[in-house]
Amino acid sequence: MAHTWILKRNCSLTPRQSAAAYVLLCTASFAIALVFLLQGIWIVLAFSLLEMLAVGWALLHYARHALDVERIALTDRALVVERVDAGRHSRFQLDPVRTRIQPPVPRARKLILLESPGSSVEIGSYVSEPIRQQVAQELARAMRSHPARLR
Repeated sequence: MAHTWILKRNCSLTPRQSAAAYVLLCTASFAIALVFLLQGIWIVLAFSLLEMLAVGWALLHYARHALDVERIALTDRALVVERVDAGRHSRFQLDPVRTRIQPPVPRARKLILLESPGSSVEIGSYVSEPIRQQVAQELARAMRSHPARLR
């Protein structure tokens, strides 16, 4: 028996597509700035550089988080939560029999809280509130029917 949930961001562009979009924006912006520079108006190039630095920083931040994901797996032996956040990997292993699931509470706690003796993990930061509620219900249902609980 194994149940798996994958929670990830809904991103329109992959990191490679973000880089391509940035190159296209830079090309267009610097081409326009070059036209003004040839007419002796150098300030347009300065603003173009500033603009492309800001856009580049924003796209870099976006690309770093575009592949963020949380994988929750309930197996016969463990509840495993694996998280990738800006390229950093973390893994939590909880006892499925002794883990409590606390669903999101409006205005109090926005994420799903998994509590086990000695550790706790919050999940669901990459998905919307309705999906968090659905995952919490599915996870609670799967945990109630876990073979180790039925013994």
